[in-house]
Amino acid sequence: MSERPAIYVLDQDFDRLSAMLEKQPHGSEAAEALAFELDRATLVDAGNLPSGTVTMNSLVHFKNESNGADYTMRLVYPSPRESGEECVSVLAPAGAALLGLRVGDRIDWSVAGKNQLRLKIIHVTHAD
Repeated sequence: MSERPAIYVLDQDFDRLSAMLEKQPHGSEAAEALAFELDRATLVDAGNLPSGTVTMNSLVHFKNESNGADYTMRLVYPSPRESGEECVSVLAPAGAALLGLRVGDRIDWSVAGKNQLRLKIIHVTHAD
């Protein structure tokens, strides 16, 4: 895997994600990957969040450069969703990879038993 870009996580997202991870079963690959990302994150408050950073509940336009597909999805906590909006859970491989990245960042993300994801952030819109 290539060097990972720096990531920025809101204090409030970090607290909620850490509490969520404590309840996850041990050995969960997705939970371990997310915990690794949180450990390397720079924690910031909303006033110091760099422009174009992916946070929880933000709408992210990104490209999977491995297959050329474009996606626009909301990064969400794992829970049943009833809206018609396309969402990706922070516990899904792409969701964990997106958290904290900024517009223009690229990340290579290994997925067990599958090809590696190569994601590039194109645009981020924060929820009001």
